[in-house]
Amino acid sequence: MDTILVTGSAGFIGSSLSIKLVHKGFRVIGVDNLNSYYSVSLKKDRLKEIIKSTKFNKGKYEGFNFSIENINELEKLFTKYKPKFVVNLAAQAGVRYSLIDPHQYVQSNLVGFHNIIYLSKKYDVRNFIYASSSSVYGGNTNMPFNESQSVDHPVSFYAATKKCNEVIAHSYSHIYDLPTTGLRFFTVYGPWGRPDMAPMIFTKAILSGDEINIFNNGEMMRDFTYIDDVVDGIVGCVYKSAESSDNFNRDKPDPSISFAKHKIFNVGNGNPIKLMKFIELLELSIGKSAKKIFKPMQTGDVIATSANINKLSDWIGYEPKINLTEGIGKFVKWYKEYVRI
Repeated sequence: MDTILVTGSAGFIGSSLSIKLVHKGFRVIGVDNLNSYYSVSLKKDRLKEIIKSTKFNKGKYEGFNFSIENINELEKLFTKYKPKFVVNLAAQAGVRYSLIDPHQYVQSNLVGFHNIIYLSKKYDVRNFIYASSSSVYGGNTNMPFNESQSVDHPVSFYAATKKCNEVIAHSYSHIYDLPTTGLRFFTVYGPWGRPDMAPMIFTKAILSGDEINIFNNGEMMRDFTYIDDVVDGIVGCVYKSAESSDNFNRDKPDPSISFAKHKIFNVGNGNPIKLMKFIELLELSIGKSAKKIFKPMQTGDVIATSANINKLSDWIGYEPKINLTEGIGKFVKWYKEYVRI
């Protein structure tokens, strides 16, 4: 049973990934500091779902409560469990909050990130997979975004830290031969999502009859990507990198398998829609109209995101399966059950 260290395991993506890995038979070592940026009770409920999954699947989960800035505690886990793979999803989230308190982003997204990649190198993990973000594309207007485009002009401090993560990972791959895989996530939504993101904010407001703020007067587009598709993309990278690193370490490598030490992929749906369309589908699923307030563009925001997913599709056969109508329906159903409406 291979061991995988997942940081941010009580987070939106991290908890869903942990459940999937347990289902696949992995031993998952989860780390999360359960900070109060948003509801701690939601994070604890996600952890309960992971624990519940171990009763019905062949994998295992062990969770630890501390910050990845704490390198001493991290090293204890590496020493004891010797993970073969690391998936680093721990980070201070939120584009807008990064404009208010950038110090938090330095600590988690830079200091913490370096701690985990340094230990991954020190303990010879087979692949260091980490969360980047579509926000690194900044003010790019040439769509869909592809991984070869310049990402030198981030428009938020959050995006700047994610760009730094990619540069650090590239350096570690080049200098230390550490395989690294950066995943640029595009507007992830679905059950157990973050309360500070539009789907949860809008759904809560519509159901309670409150107003919703729509920025840039509604002229926004997003590549909404359902959580299960994102998790499938991560798991696919774990399996593919295991195959590739097995091959890389052979005396006579198989030339049919290409393995570069540093990779970056878009993980999106590849089908962006206008924010107003998303709201319309939410209204239809909820059965109630939103009270809309149109406002100007916010600092740090971007008008549109759109993912070219060909590179990830070529590498692991990535193909999003959940369309927006189905995904929103699943999300609204979960939300109503979770908040007992």
